Amino acid sequence: MNGLVGSRRLASPVRLTLAKRLGRDIDGAWWPRSASVAKELPELVEVLQRPLGEIVDININWSPGEGQLDLNTIAAGSRTQAAFKPTRPRVMSVAGRAECVKLLVVPHMTSEALGGIVMRCAAGMLIESTVRSTPLYDTAVRIMGAAQQESARWLGRRAEGAGVPTASVESPAGA
Repeated sequence: MNGLVGSRRLASPVRLTLAKRLGRDIDGAWWPRSASVAKELPELVEVLQRPLGEIVDININWSPGEGQLDLNTIAAGSRTQAAFKPTRPRVMSVAGRAECVKLLVVPHMTSEALGGIVMRCAAGMLIESTVRSTPLYDTAVRIMGAAQQESARWLGRRAEGAGVPTASVESPAGA
């Protein structure tokens, strides 16, 4: 049990997008407002309980000392495609009793313009044609490609070892 009893009023809305149909390599995106993902995680869990059911497992593909992708420098063209590859996108899987999602975690310092496009792309939402003809959209597409590859690689490796979280997680004995 995650200990959440009732809903809280959030100081700032959780920036989250989810696809209408789940089950892709990336089902949506979460864009924390600060570098402290741990402080914002309870609000994300609260929001995800409605579509997923009680949250029973969360997994991340990064360690505390691992750097984040700086999406703004990619958008500005100050990184080449080769420089883009060493730092992997942050991906998390969140399993509820009813559903499981894989989310791209958008770095908190990402510009509003790029972050908004990445969030929409991650959830498979409609992108206006005027936006699709911009360098920011091209950057978002590259970011999504890298995130989808990372998700497939990470979850594939987890499936070979420890189990990948699914919506069919059983309650622990005595719960």
